[in-house]
Amino acid sequence: QLQLVESGGGLVQPGGSLRLSCAASGFTLDYYAIGWFRQAPGKEREGVSCISSSGSSTTYADSVKGRFTISRDNAKKVVYLQMNNLKPEDTAVYYCAARGFSGCPSTVRKNYFGSWGQGTQVTVSS
Repeated sequence: QLQLVESGGGLVQPGGSLRLSCAASGFTLDYYAIGWFRQAPGKEREGVSCISSSGSSTTYADSVKGRFTISRDNAKKVVYLQMNNLKPEDTAVYYCAARGFSGCPSTVRKNYFGSWGQGTQVTVSS
């Protein structure tokens, strides 16, 4: 059974950093592109980043470019999201999801992904 579990969220001050992890089990991670999404209270779930199955290609939302970095370790079956220079507007529940293709879509939309994790809360506040 395909399962994704996020971890690494927490409370951080503006300008701080966090690294989220998305651990996969029940399937071969190597074949899937993985996306990170976030959802703030009262807002739609939005795409943050995506990484291709090999890790050779990445995509970022404009709002996080230059601050967030996605990476993966297929041997460990983990995908990471390094978040630097965090802002209060980054506060949300962060989710990872698998896409049944090796590549990322040109726009990281939730409709292109399935097999969602349960999410991890990120709060940026002083």
